[in-house]
Amino acid sequence: MARYFLGIDIGTSQGKGVIIDDSCKVVCEAHVPHSVSTPHPGWFEHDAEKIWWGDFCKLSHELMQKGDIRVQDIRCIGLSALGCDCVPVDEQGTALAPAILYGIDSRVTPQIERLSNHFAGEPGLLTHPLCTSDVAPKILWFYDQMPQIAQRAHKFLTGSSYLSAKLTGNFTIDAYLADSWQPLYDLEARTPDKVHCGYVCRPDQLATIANAIDVAGTVSAKAALETGLAEGTPVLVGTGDSGAEAISCGVFLPGDLLVQLGSTCFFIYVCDHAIEEPRLWPGRFVIPGRDAICAGTNTAGTLTAWIRDQLFSDAVSASAQGGEDPYALMTRAARDTAPGADGLICLPYFQGERTPINDPAARGTFFGLTLRHTRGHLVRAALEGIACSIAQHVAILEEDGLPVRKIVCTGGGTKNDVWLQAVSDVLERPIQTASVSVGAAYGDAIMAALAGGAYSNWVDLSTAIRPGGVIEPRPETYTTYRRLRSQFTRLYETTKDLMHELE
Repeated sequence: MARYFLGIDIGTSQGKGVIIDDSCKVVCEAHVPHSVSTPHPGWFEHDAEKIWWGDFCKLSHELMQKGDIRVQDIRCIGLSALGCDCVPVDEQGTALAPAILYGIDSRVTPQIERLSNHFAGEPGLLTHPLCTSDVAPKILWFYDQMPQIAQRAHKFLTGSSYLSAKLTGNFTIDAYLADSWQPLYDLEARTPDKVHCGYVCRPDQLATIANAIDVAGTVSAKAALETGLAEGTPVLVGTGDSGAEAISCGVFLPGDLLVQLGSTCFFIYVCDHAIEEPRLWPGRFVIPGRDAICAGTNTAGTLTAWIRDQLFSDAVSASAQGGEDPYALMTRAARDTAPGADGLICLPYFQGERTPINDPAARGTFFGLTLRHTRGHLVRAALEGIACSIAQHVAILEEDGLPVRKIVCTGGGTKNDVWLQAVSDVLERPIQTASVSVGAAYGDAIMAALAGGAYSNWVDLSTAIRPGGVIEPRPETYTTYRRLRSQFTRLYETTKDLMHELE
């Protein structure tokens, strides 16, 4: 009897879905684009009902039609969504307000300051200084700005918790994402921390902690009608999109590093023991018993999109009339520019910055402009600036005595060969890419295959995941990029005080 597994991921700018068979071969895939709402400077929101749940339903219907598969043959459903976001919901799992997205949303700076001061007298309570990627400040923001909604909320959920609840009626969160709710959970006991939770919200407003591949429940009759899936199909707890993407490309073992080149950069380094590193985000990994160090920037693809819109608007207009894709033109312009961009340096802090500098007041910079520079130089400088930021993260891991044995790049940025080559050259390391390009949705599907009985354990599953290509570094670029890395770091240190004076 045929066995198939469904995976759906809801990301920043699109939802993706995939169906695989029990050998992890992709049967069909689908994509649904959506937008981000920015009602005020520094705010980034999604309408959870329209985008998160709406995309899930569209994708499930399209996938079942494309795959020509009986709904009864879908044995398990995996899911993921943006991590570190927050949406208040009622008892039925209906969103009561727009969801605040992950660390790119900086509205919660006052709440971060209040919580940091409140918990300052308890050394060791926080695994890292509170930042915009933590959920507790977002919940406090709802209580400060929307007190009636906050009081009415049955639960505060992240994206994957919301989707799982809509499908099953049960409110769960995986242990990997629960790290970003510090200090609201007792992570060892896997229960709300009633003492520390009380300053932010009611303990009963938190979801139940489980593992990502635990079954949260089964598809309800109502969800079956809306999604076209079979009532009673097992649904996993799910996880964040970055954790699922790590699984999708075989980032399983200590020393493996995922670099996700999406709207932002997100990093997951797998390790076999916990460490303290305040510049990054130590915590648990999706695989039970494994630890991870995560990190995230505020720009990557969002910066290249800004350059496209501001500097290549002619190509955008031409593309709408059937002309060349503007990103292809940008890539060619960067390729025609020498490594180092003729002395042009980009600090990619166009929305402040999370790790490793943890400075929401940082500003984007193009430094060293001359009349000889072209828009191609600006594109290359931006790509190299992001590569330098990636290198800073790797350097911190090595400072902490953590060997980086394998680096896998995923996400939309891997379509840009100039960008990948710059990352490899700046790091002076080979970079692997994934063999399956669906990303987190594929990770969701293969976790569903594991939970659904197609594989006996994680080691067994790892044999089904094959690497993609390898980009080798070019030694002739090392001198240029070593100088750039030093200048990149010193430029921020030299200008950060002036950045903070800007309004």
